[in-house]
Amino acid sequence: MATEPPPTTNISPTNAHAFATSVLAHSGVPPDRAHTIADCLVLADLRGVDTHGLNRLPGYIARIQHGVLAPNPPLPLTQKTPVMALLDANHTFGFVAGALAIDAGVHMAATFGVGIVGVRNSGHYGMAASYLLRAMAKGYAAFAFTNASRAMPAWGAREPLLGTSPFAVGLPGGAKSGFVLDMSPSVVARGKIRKAARRGERIPEGWALDAEGRDTSDPVEALKGVVLPIGGPKGSGLAMMMDIFGGLLTGSSFGGDVNDQYKTLDKPQGVGHWFMVFRPEVFLDSKEEYLERMDTLLERVRSSEKAAGVTQIFTPGEIEDAKMKVQREGGIPFTKNEIETLHELAKNVGSDAKLSD
Repeated sequence: MATEPPPTTNISPTNAHAFATSVLAHSGVPPDRAHTIADCLVLADLRGVDTHGLNRLPGYIARIQHGVLAPNPPLPLTQKTPVMALLDANHTFGFVAGALAIDAGVHMAATFGVGIVGVRNSGHYGMAASYLLRAMAKGYAAFAFTNASRAMPAWGAREPLLGTSPFAVGLPGGAKSGFVLDMSPSVVARGKIRKAARRGERIPEGWALDAEGRDTSDPVEALKGVVLPIGGPKGSGLAMMMDIFGGLLTGSSFGGDVNDQYKTLDKPQGVGHWFMVFRPEVFLDSKEEYLERMDTLLERVRSSEKAAGVTQIFTPGEIEDAKMKVQREGGIPFTKNEIETLHELAKNVGSDAKLSD
């Protein structure tokens, strides 16, 4: 039997950003980096990806307090070739490392048409679309790959080995917006199961298996087991690809060795990322031609003849764009329990920040 979702209070994005920045600053994160992290968390909430928003703060702060997430380390960038660089994140926030990597990729792409940046020794970097949108805002296209801790079995296996890191690619558009594909290789992102557990809700069968390998609708039991890959071997293959690019190629942990950010509080995560930024108009005669072609494709998909029961056809990222417009004006929904948990976190780090509408 489905459970009713708990009531929520809408929090203004400006207030949510100030709250996150204050909590991070009181935890030793310098202002510029706290601002970058808050940008990513609030953007995720605005786009409806609340599994990667402010409710993640307690987990990050716990890792700082345990000494396994560095709030302000040096972040050396080594130029390997004119179009390839490696960033050592020194076990800091993936948000900070990812933003620096995308900016470095944009800098290379401005001169050479493409820039690739690998990141090693990083942490969870939140919503992958954050980095796509950062490049797209400057007129560039981007791929953003990362690996993650064990959460999903290889196809045909029972034990968790692979992460559920998304395949993420974004290309800017003109009048019709752009293309933002941020897609987990699992049936559902593990964060959605955590959200259901936090809110006391059930999950659909087919999302996950419990520790005994049985289908379950209990999110608590699901978190003890594994999530399932989309399309069977296809999702498993995509997850391997993320581990190869994010971990194996960058010198980070891979093959099941990335540490769980919630369960392993005595070691850094060892996450790796891989970004490619490029100028999407390089093969065409002009930027204007590219934008016109992209708008044509987006419009043709959206105006396709609808199947029975379908009221609107969306392109990747369009639903999240619409959600963001609504929540920028109306606020981000949080449950009473979520607000109380975040207020307790602020109090514990010595911040008097509060969430309000």
